[in-house]
Amino acid sequence: MAPPAPVTFPVRLYPTNELASRYGVVIAAVTNDLHGKGVFTTNINGESFTGEATRNQDSRRTGLANGAGNRGAYLSCTYTMNSPTQGTGQCRLSDGAEFSMHMGH
Repeated sequence: MAPPAPVTFPVRLYPTNELASRYGVVIAAVTNDLHGKGVFTTNINGESFTGEATRNQDSRRTGLANGAGNRGAYLSCTYTMNSPTQGTGQCRLSDGAEFSMHMGH
């Protein structure tokens, strides 16, 4: 029997401060390998970010998602899964822009 295929969750980042408002709503994705890790990707203002999404060792619900941009910026997020396919969190871009994170369908 084949192992379960990775699942991709759509992610939306909504601006929560003035710095983030210039970017508007940001679309991202987390591709979960179903073993507590995933790949986090997004594009903000023409910069591509790629990194990891990892669940905290002591909790199946909480985790971190971080991405490094191809022009030197970085994005750091914390999240909590409310169900196996939906979650919420907060993200901060290296320029101080802050976002509310919504994952899932």
